[in-house]
Amino acid sequence: MAKAQPSVTRSFDSHDGNVVLTPGGQRVHKDHLAQSEVVQAGFNEVREGVWCLIGNGLSNQTFIFAPEGVIAIDTGESEEEMCEALRRLREVTDAPIAAVIYSHFHYVEGTTAIFKEANHISPLPIYGHEKIAYNKSRASGEIAPAYARGIVEQFGVAMPADGPDGLVNVGLGFWYRNPAFKTITPGYLPVTHPVGESASLTIAGLKVEMKHSPSDCDDSVNMYFPELETCVHNTVWPTVFNVFAIRGEEYRDPQVLIPGIDHIISWAPSYMVATHGPALAGKEIICEKATRYRDSLQYMWDQSVRAINKGWTMDEMSSRISLPALYDEDYLTSERYGVVEHHLRQIFIGLRGWFDGEESHLFPVDPLERYAKLIAGFGGREAVAQQADAALKANDVRWATELATWLARSEAATDADRKLLASCLRVIAERTPAANIRNWAITRARHLDGSMPMDRFMRHTFSSGVLRTTPSAELIATLRVLIEPSAIEGMNHHIAFHIDVVVCGLHVRNGVAVPTAGSNSDSTVVMSEKTLHAMLKGSALWSDLVGDGSLSITGDVGAIDKFRKALENKGFSS
Repeated sequence: MAKAQPSVTRSFDSHDGNVVLTPGGQRVHKDHLAQSEVVQAGFNEVREGVWCLIGNGLSNQTFIFAPEGVIAIDTGESEEEMCEALRRLREVTDAPIAAVIYSHFHYVEGTTAIFKEANHISPLPIYGHEKIAYNKSRASGEIAPAYARGIVEQFGVAMPADGPDGLVNVGLGFWYRNPAFKTITPGYLPVTHPVGESASLTIAGLKVEMKHSPSDCDDSVNMYFPELETCVHNTVWPTVFNVFAIRGEEYRDPQVLIPGIDHIISWAPSYMVATHGPALAGKEIICEKATRYRDSLQYMWDQSVRAINKGWTMDEMSSRISLPALYDEDYLTSERYGVVEHHLRQIFIGLRGWFDGEESHLFPVDPLERYAKLIAGFGGREAVAQQADAALKANDVRWATELATWLARSEAATDADRKLLASCLRVIAERTPAANIRNWAITRARHLDGSMPMDRFMRHTFSSGVLRTTPSAELIATLRVLIEPSAIEGMNHHIAFHIDVVVCGLHVRNGVAVPTAGSNSDSTVVMSEKTLHAMLKGSALWSDLVGDGSLSITGDVGAIDKFRKALENKGFSS
């Protein structure tokens, strides 16, 4: 067993004196509450000609004064958010917006707000990495249900504003979307000046170095304005970096992340403005804090590799490795967003895949069968419930949660079982310093006890915004991930879809539906884009649309019916 070392608080295990009650009634770890001070709202002048708005949404909006006007960096998550940022900007300057830079694809939805005022250059140049458009499409396409559900869970979107379960903050900001804005209007405009690996540019008369620096997504770019000695970045966050996002995301490889921080250190900026949280000032302070930040990532990587080479499983690794106490000196490398034990697991999977060498993981028992056997082996449902309750009262929260999970996920689960697990999760929530974990645990607890069911986030739905911005051929292609394969067994049929002037197709074969251009099809379905959207939303049914002539079929009606009834979409299958 590895020797214990002084370390940061591990996830939620330390609880004595750490749980506080806020004026709003939230039960929360004191360090999670302290993060609200870190991300405190304000329109801050970082230095002359550089302003950063914090607390307007999940991300900051940054403005750089240049000879030809103002450069806006990141436009938030809606027109409304950017309108507020521009309102604050106009309190200090009436210079026109001369350019926009996207640091990455997460905060690009407020750009059209710039055109609501007269103060802008036309045409407006927009700079960003070349993968931004692709990543936006990926997030709203086939994986949309999981992506949306993850956002709701991680950022506490379904949590109340106050009370024991109330939202406190989301680590990087106060909310995923600012509740002060009653409407959320998407206003994304695509990049007009794509950036690749690096670029030395003059934007609005101001020199800027841009460096591709993968962070929480692979389209991140960091910027340095040498004349202002100012770096704007998406790499050094106001919390230990989130190698693993509990909402579910692609692998964020520390080996890829670290060079981006090294590049910032090599720029030696006097001012460092983040995508999230407060700016830092002073070359020595920035160098010290950025160095410690990059070293926290190297520590997690190095010790994960060491553990893997020693043959430790993921469970062994995540329980034996912690960041040394020196990383808890300030918020930048503290567990106030995600937790290190999860980051270690992600590094393991990123390096070695899902199998960690534990023998029972090679061919595990079916979950329902396993839970039944475990419950029986521990003396039956009542005995397991008693042991779980006793473990929770004894502050053995990890064991209580495991026991309660057997009951809640078993075939004979009752409301009482689910509420027991919810109680365990609420204890985790109040004891963790990490916003992501608190929000996830409370959201799952509210799903389990029925106070806020999450079932609607567990099926593929098509919002008006997605339908409006997604080409019809892509929507038809998305149907392939809605198929119950047993229902199309033995099919080999090519279906063309004529949607207004768009022609596309799906070749149903071998248990899959392969997207095609629709030529040489066996059967054809003709409809308007409006009809397609209505079916995908479930506001119109296939059978009714055939009856009223809104949808017509040529070819093998039986084969088409077999295919559409295999889809987990009410509009198509009914």
